Amino acid sequence: MGNTKDSDNTRYSAKGMAKPVNFLCIAPEAQEVCVIGDFNDWKPDLNPMIRQIDGAWSTQIDLHHGHHRYQFLIDGKATLDPRANGVVRNEANDRVSLIAVS
Repeated sequence: MGNTKDSDNTRYSAKGMAKPVNFLCIAPEAQEVCVIGDFNDWKPDLNPMIRQIDGAWSTQIDLHHGHHRYQFLIDGKATLDPRANGVVRNEANDRVSLIAVS
């Protein structure tokens, strides 16, 4: 249990598979929001967020099991996620958000 097989009978454990994670950022005045993190090499153009009718921004990213560091980039300014699982320091000693994927 916890394993799946693809068409060539290769086994994958549940921990090895990526799962969709929803990110939500409340920034109704923003013109552009994206998610940057260790899962996309902190590149802003890889995970843009989509503005919702209520002014929130959202996106879904497939992440593997483990802890991932990230921030929202709101109109070019790095911002912590107030709904993150935690806050840690990166290599530059900046505070970044943390999400745990299980």
